[in-house]
Amino acid sequence: MTQAALTHPPAAQAPAPAAPAPARGRLLRLSADWSGWLGPIGVALFAGLLRFWNLGYPNAFVFDETYYPKDAWSLLRQGYEGSWPDHANADVLAVPQHIPLTSAPEFIAHPPLGKWVMAIGEQLFGLHPFGWRFMTALLGTVTVLMLARIGRRLFGSTLIGCTAALLMAVDGLQLVMSRVGLLDGIQMFFVLAAFGSLLIDRDHVRARLAGITDGDGDRVRLGLRPWRIAAGVLLGAACAVKWNGAMILAAFGLLTVLWDQSGRRGAGARRPWRSMLRRDAVPAFLAMVGSALVVYVGAWAGWLASGGNGEGGYDRHWADGRPGLSPDTFLGVPLPQVSMSWVPAPLRSLWHYHSQMYDFNTGLSTPHTYQSNPFSWLVVGRPVSMYWEQVPNGQHGCTATGGCASQILGLGTPLLWWTACFALVYLLWRWFFRRDWRSGAVLCAVAGIYLPWFQYQERTVFSFYMVVLVPFLCLAVAQMLGAILGPAGCSPERRRIGAAGAGLIVLAIVACFAFFYPLYTAEVIPMTSWQDRMWFTSWI
Repeated sequence: MTQAALTHPPAAQAPAPAAPAPARGRLLRLSADWSGWLGPIGVALFAGLLRFWNLGYPNAFVFDETYYPKDAWSLLRQGYEGSWPDHANADVLAVPQHIPLTSAPEFIAHPPLGKWVMAIGEQLFGLHPFGWRFMTALLGTVTVLMLARIGRRLFGSTLIGCTAALLMAVDGLQLVMSRVGLLDGIQMFFVLAAFGSLLIDRDHVRARLAGITDGDGDRVRLGLRPWRIAAGVLLGAACAVKWNGAMILAAFGLLTVLWDQSGRRGAGARRPWRSMLRRDAVPAFLAMVGSALVVYVGAWAGWLASGGNGEGGYDRHWADGRPGLSPDTFLGVPLPQVSMSWVPAPLRSLWHYHSQMYDFNTGLSTPHTYQSNPFSWLVVGRPVSMYWEQVPNGQHGCTATGGCASQILGLGTPLLWWTACFALVYLLWRWFFRRDWRSGAVLCAVAGIYLPWFQYQERTVFSFYMVVLVPFLCLAVAQMLGAILGPAGCSPERRRIGAAGAGLIVLAIVACFAFFYPLYTAEVIPMTSWQDRMWFTSWI
């Protein structure tokens, strides 16, 4: 190339003319859309790697896996939970495998939907540890992606949303519950999805109310709200996994109508409370409770359809030849002593079955080594050991002279949970003194999930129930970290100090997770290393 060519480039190499303004606008919108997805997807891929890595190990029934995976297999084969002999676990894990399922019905304490979800993995991969853990790992990963997007919508910040998702990706309890075949991780997915649906519904309603020009928010009708119906469907699914979803349904139902009241007030309603009660409360009840009830009963379709030839699920034929109901009270309120023969017999049998489930779940008080009081759950006072094996020197890769240990401990990442305690106090302050609706939304979820457990002081309960709470603890911590980072418009020096402080907290939580990681995945470690991780005697 000549010097003239270097100094005088040909016209063909001149910069292209700028794209028309509409095209630039479309490119900018596309870029913004992708920027809101790339971070969440990246965090979710990281979480998925942690949850699926060596998922089939240990090749054993871990804690309550002795119940739910076999029930899931029975649902696949029979539509209801059959009974298993005492030696079933050994037969299932044996090579060659033998599955000794019988058609005799078994009394089950929890609704079937969570086991139906688990059965998807068993249908794909068989009745093996990887198969019955597949769906909990998948939903645990998807929940991380959902949390990133929910945090972005709630706080208007992709950074804060991804921070919340990263914190949940490195929470030990959520990791453990995503790698075992238990029900609580499945319920967590439905609850968080319902929360996200209500957020979308709120945004749509606010956009509609913003279009009111006369300033009168009293008379406007908000019409069909599919995202609120979706929330009801998801909360019905949560109830169909475990009954404590009913309290979360009540809390979220209250939350959505309070949002309606505040939205009408912002739209100029002179009597927002009355307008909400007249125009929003009944539709909200029908949309959420009505759809939840339909989903809940639908989850029992396999049991209801199993009554042919006098066979079927537990107590499926109880109402045959009986005109009434049992029990004759509901939540302590006497029911009319009249013939209920007009109610189909399968539904009356289902009612009777539920009365027995209620008595079992509320009266369960058999002592257990790892039971704990809800007062200790937020400070990780008593985690649950779900798997334990003491490994002698020379076996399974153990080279320590004092032997090794392999454990799965349902322990939330300690620094994350202790930070969350401070974050909840911060959110209470924000909600009470600043009327911050975002703080109120997270606190409402915390109240609906956590507080109901305090009424069961005599019941046998476990700290791993709090995995449903983990996404909202992470949102609380992320909101507090956003405040530490500094408000919009603050000085560069303030932002640098805030970023350093928030970054150090996140790094400390990640390091804490890495330190305890062997206890979350049953890694074989020297006994001395295991002892170093037992920070409190209540963890043993």
